[in-house]
Amino acid sequence: MKGTIDATLRKIMPCRSCLALLPLLVCPAAARAQQSFTWAELREKFQATNPTLRALQIGIDQAKAQEITAYQRPNPDFTEATDGTQITPSQGVWRPFAGTQFSSTLSYLHERHHKRELRLDSAQKATGIAALSLEDQKRNLLFNLRSGFVNTLQAKAVLALARENLIYYDKVLDVSRVRFKAGDIAQMDLDRLELQRVQFESDVETSTVSLRTAKIQLLQLLNDRTPVEQFDVTGPFDFTEQILPNEEFRQVALGSRPDLKSAIQAIDKAKTDHDLANANGSTDPTFSAWWTHNPSFNNPFDNNTLGASVSIPLRIFDRNKGEKLRTELEISRSERLREANYAQVFSDVDSAYATLMSNLTLLRSYKAQHLQRAVRVRDTVSFSYQHGGASLLDFENAQNDYRSIQRNYLSLIGSYLTAAAQLNLAAGSEVIK
Repeated sequence: MKGTIDATLRKIMPCRSCLALLPLLVCPAAARAQQSFTWAELREKFQATNPTLRALQIGIDQAKAQEITAYQRPNPDFTEATDGTQITPSQGVWRPFAGTQFSSTLSYLHERHHKRELRLDSAQKATGIAALSLEDQKRNLLFNLRSGFVNTLQAKAVLALARENLIYYDKVLDVSRVRFKAGDIAQMDLDRLELQRVQFESDVETSTVSLRTAKIQLLQLLNDRTPVEQFDVTGPFDFTEQILPNEEFRQVALGSRPDLKSAIQAIDKAKTDHDLANANGSTDPTFSAWWTHNPSFNNPFDNNTLGASVSIPLRIFDRNKGEKLRTELEISRSERLREANYAQVFSDVDSAYATLMSNLTLLRSYKAQHLQRAVRVRDTVSFSYQHGGASLLDFENAQNDYRSIQRNYLSLIGSYLTAAAQLNLAAGSEVIK
């Protein structure tokens, strides 16, 4: 009989193995390992794949193409002219080209006062401003990426907490069911405990949806079509108590903020444009040279002649006065915008620093006191309730207090990391890792 059972099991086991492999064959995506990115890896991937950054890079290439146009010389002019062709026969003989005059002229506009060099200088500074604009856009987009990264880490922490709370509550619920069977608690108390479990289940489901949503937003920034189940991020979800003084963040911002550098560069470009406007107000002569073939001359040696001329426009009414005034005013406008940028930099740093320090103060209090108290109260009240020393209301209040304190703590860490990212954004550099 035993041999028969062993033979039957040997026949069944291969079939069970095939059934175990069936989901992997039907859903090959599920068999793939989940890829997890650190912040450095995520940032590198973002800079390589984000379509907005790639489009802005093309804008820099376009600005460089403008430099080629700005430095081009004026094209020379070539003119070929004829005159003196006979329309009617002369002396009864039809010779239409016998007396035709041919003239070839070549002319060239000579630009004075370094107009060409000033155009190139202006175009190069425009390229520099475009590059700084790209850096500023990257700075803001990296903040969005960092916020999405923090949101994902926070959603993972909240989900882990929700699952931990559910497991803990299920253990208490199992004990309560045993007590109910032993007649130690009433049916109504057990029903209330069973209903309370719905809140913990809801926390798990809500946290799962929040985590998926955060990952989807990250994938959008990365321009990645990877399934959510195969994408993950990893990193420390904690805070640092040692923060640099606010003045040091200000100094970093003054040396790093690309929008401030762009405002300073705009003043330099405005001055170059003003010099170019003054140069464009000057007179540019046009030099011409020509060769003429005139067979109608009596002297056969005078048929071919050379000539030259210089044409100088009389700029009596138009000396580019309007553009000179406009570019001069642009210098003043750019200087005012630079001052506004300085004020904006200080405001951004100070606001972000105040928010960060406020979160840090609350986190220190939570870590030093509230978290330990919440755990101690929950465990004490749970133990007392299981042994009949505390009421059901006390038990529920202790559970809700612990749940609220833990969630608030995780929320504060998320706010702290977001404020740190905001301070890095304000400083223009990743000072807080």
